[in-house]
Amino acid sequence: MNKSHAKTTRRRAAHAPTLVCAALWLLSLCLVPSSFCPAQEVVDKIVAVVNGRELITYTDVLWQLALEPGVPLDRPRTEDLNRSLEVVINQRLLLQEAEKLPTIAPKPDEINAAIKRLISQFPSQSDFYQRLARVGLGEDSEQLREIIRQRVAIENYVNFRFRSFTVVTPQEEAAYYKDVYVPRHRRQSPGRLVPTLEEARADINRELTEGKIESDLDSFIEDARARAEINVISPP
Repeated sequence: MNKSHAKTTRRRAAHAPTLVCAALWLLSLCLVPSSFCPAQEVVDKIVAVVNGRELITYTDVLWQLALEPGVPLDRPRTEDLNRSLEVVINQRLLLQEAEKLPTIAPKPDEINAAIKRLISQFPSQSDFYQRLARVGLGEDSEQLREIIRQRVAIENYVNFRFRSFTVVTPQEEAAYYKDVYVPRHRRQSPGRLVPTLEEARADINRELTEGKIESDLDSFIEDARARAEINVISPP
């Protein structure tokens, strides 16, 4: 795929508000080499359209899989592809909200730091970039940086929209310590002294905070999906 087509694949299709336009856009795509079948050629296809303007292609789904440590790429499983598509759809819905707030737009140093954190989740930097190369993402590719920019934008939005308003009370910490923390510690570390509530308070607060944010985010995404127009054209 040439650079102009690759950029078109990643960019939101502001001029494709209907499925008819999306289909025409698909016909304009050229043949691209498959990373998984070197001897064959495949057409990158649109698998879904979100709100009539967010195009999600098979390549988007593969790129999402490639950035997940341990997920097989040689013969992607149907369940992994479908899960990846759902993740990408959720990301697009969140990104639409994040981009309404220019004040939280990612800065270059945030993007660089996020790339380093992502690489650290893989066995080595070499392994990370070899994995990306198999799905057409080069070490210095604009596509990789754009994917990470979008992820940071979503993270900033979650922090702004949910984390800054999440409150954990001392009563919640005490209840969690008694009902969850202590039993878990005894199961995982039998015979070892259980930390006191004060000693464990920071960890408990963090766990409760993340749990509340995850719950609020799940509800937000569920509501956003209910309001959105999501058309799965060709399941991956």
